[in-house]
Amino acid sequence: MTVSAGRRNGEGGFSLIESLVALALTGLVLSALANITAQWLPNWNRGLDRIQRSEMISITLQRIADDLAASQYVPIGGGETKPLFAGAERSVIFVRTALGPNVGPGLDVVRLSETSDQGGLATVRSRMSFRPMPPQQASDRLHFAEPVLLLRAPYQLSFAYAGDDQAWQSSWQDAEKLPAKIRLTVRDSSNGRAVSTVTTIHVQTLAQGECKQADGKCNDNAPAANQSGQQANSPAASQGGGGAGQGGSR
Repeated sequence: MTVSAGRRNGEGGFSLIESLVALALTGLVLSALANITAQWLPNWNRGLDRIQRSEMISITLQRIADDLAASQYVPIGGGETKPLFAGAERSVIFVRTALGPNVGPGLDVVRLSETSDQGGLATVRSRMSFRPMPPQQASDRLHFAEPVLLLRAPYQLSFAYAGDDQAWQSSWQDAEKLPAKIRLTVRDSSNGRAVSTVTTIHVQTLAQGECKQADGKCNDNAPAANQSGQQANSPAASQGGGGAGQGGSR
Protein backbone atom coordinates (compact mmCIF):
# COMPACT_ATOMS: atom_id res chain seq x y z
CA MET A 1 0.00 0.00 0.00
CA THR A 2 2.79 2.41 0.84
CA VAL A 3 4.62 1.69 -2.43
CA SER A 4 1.48 2.32 -4.53
CA ALA A 5 0.81 5.68 -2.85
CA GLY A 6 4.41 6.75 -3.41
CA ARG A 7 4.20 5.92 -7.09
CA ARG A 8 0.97 7.95 -7.53
CA ASN A 9 2.54 10.96 -5.78
CA GLY A 10 5.61 10.79 -8.06
CA GLU A 11 3.68 10.77 -11.39
CA GLY A 12 3.94 14.02 -13.47
CA GLY A 13 0.94 15.93 -15.01
CA PHE A 14 -0.91 19.25 -15.41
CA SER A 15 -2.85 20.83 -12.70
CA LEU A 16 -6.31 22.29 -13.27
CA ILE A 17 -4.95 25.83 -13.30
CA GLU A 18 -2.33 24.98 -15.92
CA SER A 19 -4.97 23.40 -18.14
CA LEU A 20 -7.19 26.46 -17.88
CA VAL A 21 -4.29 28.75 -18.76
CA ALA A 22 -3.42 26.60 -21.79
CA LEU A 23 -7.04 26.66 -22.99
CA ALA A 24 -7.16 30.43 -22.58
CA LEU A 25 -3.97 30.90 -24.60
CA THR A 26 -5.27 28.58 -27.33
CA GLY A 27 -8.49 30.57 -27.51
CA LEU A 28 -6.57 33.83 -27.87
CA VAL A 29 -4.43 32.41 -30.69
CA LEU A 30 -7.48 31.06 -32.56
CA SER A 31 -9.31 34.35 -32.12
CA ALA A 32 -6.35 36.28 -33.55
CA LEU A 33 -6.12 33.89 -36.50
CA ALA A 34 -9.86 34.26 -37.14
CA ASN A 35 -9.58 38.05 -37.17
CA ILE A 36 -6.63 37.94 -39.56
CA THR A 37 -8.44 35.50 -41.85
CA ALA A 38 -11.60 37.62 -41.83
CA GLN A 39 -9.60 40.63 -42.99
CA TRP A 40 -7.42 38.79 -45.49
CA LEU A 41 -9.92 36.47 -47.17
CA PRO A 42 -12.16 39.19 -48.74
CA ASN A 43 -9.09 40.90 -50.19
CA TRP A 44 -7.97 37.58 -51.58
CA ASN A 45 -11.38 37.00 -53.17
CA ARG A 46 -11.44 40.50 -54.67
CA GLY A 47 -7.96 40.03 -56.09
CA LEU A 48 -8.91 36.66 -57.55
CA ASP A 49 -12.04 38.13 -59.13
CA ARG A 50 -10.01 40.99 -60.57
CA ILE A 51 -7.54 38.57 -62.13
CA GLN A 52 -10.34 36.48 -63.62
CA ARG A 53 -12.03 39.58 -65.10
CA SER A 54 -8.73 40.77 -66.55
CA GLU A 55 -8.16 37.39 -68.19
CA MET A 56 -11.71 37.39 -69.56
CA ILE A 57 -11.30 40.89 -71.03
CA SER A 58 -7.93 39.96 -72.52
CA ILE A 59 -9.37 36.85 -74.21
CA THR A 60 -12.37 38.83 -75.49
CA LEU A 61 -10.21 41.60 -76.93
CA GLN A 62 -7.95 39.08 -78.62
CA ARG A 63 -10.96 37.39 -80.20
CA ILE A 64 -12.37 40.72 -81.44
CA ALA A 65 -8.93 41.75 -82.74
CA ASP A 66 -8.60 38.52 -84.71
CA ASP A 67 -12.13 39.03 -86.06
CA LEU A 68 -11.41 42.56 -87.28
CA ALA A 69 -8.01 41.61 -88.68
CA ALA A 70 -9.80 39.19 -91.02
CA SER A 71 -11.88 42.00 -92.58
CA GLN A 72 -11.98 41.87 -96.37
CA TYR A 73 -12.57 44.46 -99.07
CA VAL A 74 -15.95 43.27 -100.36
CA PRO A 75 -18.46 45.68 -101.97
CA ILE A 76 -22.09 45.14 -101.13
CA GLY A 77 -23.06 44.70 -104.80
CA GLY A 78 -25.13 46.53 -107.39
CA GLY A 79 -22.13 48.18 -109.00
CA GLU A 80 -20.94 49.62 -105.68
CA THR A 81 -17.15 49.76 -105.34
CA LYS A 82 -16.92 50.88 -101.70
CA PRO A 83 -16.32 48.11 -99.16
CA LEU A 84 -19.10 46.96 -96.86
CA PHE A 85 -17.75 48.44 -93.63
CA ALA A 86 -19.70 50.61 -91.19
CA GLY A 87 -17.82 51.66 -88.08
CA ALA A 88 -19.28 53.64 -85.19
CA GLU A 89 -18.12 54.29 -81.65
CA ARG A 90 -20.17 51.44 -80.15
CA SER A 91 -20.60 49.11 -83.13
CA VAL A 92 -18.93 47.95 -86.32
CA ILE A 93 -20.15 45.94 -89.34
CA PHE A 94 -17.66 44.26 -91.66
CA VAL A 95 -17.20 41.28 -94.00
CA ARG A 96 -14.86 38.40 -93.31
CA THR A 97 -14.40 34.78 -94.30
CA ALA A 98 -17.00 32.45 -92.82
CA LEU A 99 -15.96 31.07 -89.45
CA GLY A 100 -17.53 28.31 -87.41
CA PRO A 101 -18.14 24.57 -87.22
CA ASN A 102 -19.52 22.90 -90.35
CA VAL A 103 -19.13 26.13 -92.33
CA GLY A 104 -18.10 25.86 -95.96
CA PRO A 105 -16.22 28.42 -98.02
CA GLY A 106 -17.94 31.77 -98.16
CA LEU A 107 -18.23 35.15 -96.51
CA ASP A 108 -19.99 36.40 -93.39
CA VAL A 109 -21.26 39.85 -92.51
CA VAL A 110 -20.35 40.34 -88.84
CA ARG A 111 -21.73 42.93 -86.45
CA LEU A 112 -20.15 43.79 -83.11
CA SER A 113 -22.55 46.02 -81.22
CA GLU A 114 -23.81 47.02 -77.80
CA THR A 115 -27.31 45.88 -76.93
CA SER A 116 -29.47 45.56 -73.84
CA ASP A 117 -31.17 42.54 -72.33
CA GLN A 118 -32.50 41.45 -68.95
CA GLY A 119 -28.99 41.59 -67.49
CA GLY A 120 -28.32 45.15 -68.72
CA LEU A 121 -25.99 46.41 -71.41
CA ALA A 122 -23.88 43.85 -73.23
CA THR A 123 -21.53 43.68 -76.21
CA VAL A 124 -22.68 40.97 -78.64
CA ARG A 125 -21.28 39.45 -81.84
CA SER A 126 -23.82 38.41 -84.46
CA ARG A 127 -23.48 37.29 -88.07
CA MET A 128 -25.25 36.52 -91.34
CA SER A 129 -24.17 34.98 -94.64
CA PHE A 130 -23.03 37.52 -97.22
CA ARG A 131 -25.07 37.88 -100.39
CA PRO A 132 -24.65 40.68 -102.94
CA MET A 133 -27.53 43.15 -102.78
CA PRO A 134 -28.39 46.64 -104.03
CA PRO A 135 -26.91 49.29 -101.73
CA GLN A 136 -30.27 51.00 -101.24
CA GLN A 137 -31.75 47.76 -99.87
CA ALA A 138 -28.91 46.93 -97.49
CA SER A 139 -30.65 48.22 -94.38
CA ASP A 140 -33.67 46.01 -95.10
CA ARG A 141 -31.73 42.85 -95.93
CA LEU A 142 -29.15 42.83 -93.15
CA HIS A 143 -30.72 40.47 -90.61
CA PHE A 144 -28.17 39.24 -88.09
CA ALA A 145 -28.53 36.07 -86.03
CA GLU A 146 -26.55 33.72 -83.76
CA PRO A 147 -25.67 36.30 -81.07
CA VAL A 148 -22.64 35.55 -78.90
CA LEU A 149 -22.05 37.46 -75.65
CA LEU A 150 -18.62 39.10 -75.46
CA LEU A 151 -18.78 41.63 -72.60
CA ARG A 152 -21.34 42.68 -70.03
CA ALA A 153 -21.81 45.79 -67.90
CA PRO A 154 -20.10 47.51 -66.18
CA TYR A 155 -17.62 47.06 -69.03
CA GLN A 156 -18.24 48.86 -72.31
CA LEU A 157 -16.34 48.43 -75.57
CA SER A 158 -15.64 51.39 -77.85
CA PHE A 159 -13.99 51.58 -81.29
CA ALA A 160 -11.78 54.17 -82.95
CA TYR A 161 -10.57 54.16 -86.55
CA ALA A 162 -7.57 55.60 -88.34
CA GLY A 163 -6.54 55.81 -91.97
CA ASP A 164 -3.11 56.15 -93.50
CA ASP A 165 -2.81 59.60 -91.91
CA GLN A 166 -2.88 57.99 -88.42
CA ALA A 167 -5.65 60.38 -87.29
CA TRP A 168 -8.09 58.63 -84.95
CA GLN A 169 -11.81 59.20 -85.35
CA SER A 170 -14.92 57.71 -83.77
CA SER A 171 -16.64 56.60 -87.00
CA TRP A 172 -15.78 55.16 -90.40
CA GLN A 173 -18.71 55.38 -92.82
CA ASP A 174 -18.98 55.19 -96.65
CA ALA A 175 -15.21 55.28 -97.09
CA GLU A 176 -13.41 54.30 -100.27
CA LYS A 177 -11.28 51.78 -98.41
CA LEU A 178 -10.99 49.98 -95.10
CA PRO A 179 -9.40 51.69 -92.10
CA ALA A 180 -5.70 51.12 -91.65
CA LYS A 181 -6.00 50.64 -87.88
CA ILE A 182 -8.74 50.01 -85.34
CA ARG A 183 -8.35 50.72 -81.64
CA LEU A 184 -10.36 48.82 -79.02
CA THR A 185 -10.92 50.31 -75.59
CA VAL A 186 -12.73 48.68 -72.66
CA ARG A 187 -13.93 51.05 -69.95
CA ASP A 188 -15.58 50.53 -66.61
CA SER A 189 -18.86 52.45 -66.87
CA SER A 190 -19.00 52.96 -63.10
CA ASN A 191 -15.91 55.19 -63.04
CA GLY A 192 -14.93 55.65 -66.70
CA ARG A 193 -11.50 54.11 -66.13
CA ALA A 194 -9.94 52.33 -69.10
CA VAL A 195 -9.42 48.69 -68.20
CA SER A 196 -7.61 47.49 -71.30
CA THR A 197 -6.68 48.91 -74.71
CA VAL A 198 -5.47 47.28 -77.91
CA THR A 199 -3.84 50.08 -79.86
CA THR A 200 -3.28 48.85 -83.42
CA ILE A 201 -5.08 46.27 -85.53
CA HIS A 202 -4.15 46.14 -89.21
CA VAL A 203 -7.12 45.05 -91.28
CA GLN A 204 -6.80 43.77 -94.81
CA THR A 205 -7.08 46.25 -97.67
CA LEU A 206 -7.63 45.70 -101.35
CA ALA A 207 -4.36 45.33 -103.20
CA GLN A 208 -3.88 47.38 -106.34
CA GLY A 209 -5.28 45.62 -109.39
CA GLU A 210 -7.60 43.29 -107.45
CA CYS A 211 -11.27 42.92 -108.27
CA LYS A 212 -13.68 45.33 -106.56
CA GLN A 213 -16.86 43.77 -107.96
CA ALA A 214 -18.87 41.55 -105.63
CA ASP A 215 -19.70 39.15 -108.48
CA GLY A 216 -16.04 38.82 -109.39
CA LYS A 217 -16.65 39.83 -113.06
CA CYS A 218 -13.68 42.09 -113.43
CA ASN A 219 -12.38 40.68 -116.71
CA ASP A 220 -15.37 41.64 -118.88
CA ASN A 221 -13.27 44.16 -120.78
CA ALA A 222 -10.42 41.75 -121.28
CA PRO A 223 -11.61 40.51 -124.74
CA ALA A 224 -11.78 44.07 -126.04
CA ALA A 225 -8.28 44.73 -124.78
CA ASN A 226 -7.07 41.51 -126.40
CA GLN A 227 -8.78 42.42 -129.68
CA SER A 228 -7.13 45.84 -129.69
CA GLY A 229 -3.82 44.16 -129.02
CA GLN A 230 -4.41 41.69 -131.84
CA GLN A 231 -5.33 44.52 -134.22
CA ALA A 232 -2.09 46.26 -133.33
CA ASN A 233 -0.23 43.08 -134.34
CA SER A 234 -2.35 42.42 -137.48
CA PRO A 235 -0.76 41.80 -140.95
CA ALA A 236 -1.78 45.31 -142.07
CA ALA A 237 0.27 46.79 -139.29
CA SER A 238 3.10 44.51 -140.25
CA GLN A 239 2.82 45.58 -143.90
CA GLY A 240 2.84 49.23 -142.86
CA GLY A 241 5.96 48.58 -140.94
CA GLY A 242 7.44 46.74 -143.89
CA GLY A 243 6.63 49.67 -146.22
CA ALA A 244 8.31 52.03 -143.91
CA GLY A 245 11.27 49.78 -143.87
CA GLN A 246 11.38 49.65 -147.67
CA GLY A 247 11.06 53.43 -147.86
CA GLY A 248 13.94 53.71 -145.52
CA SER A 249 16.06 51.33 -147.58
CA ARG A 250 15.29 53.21 -150.78
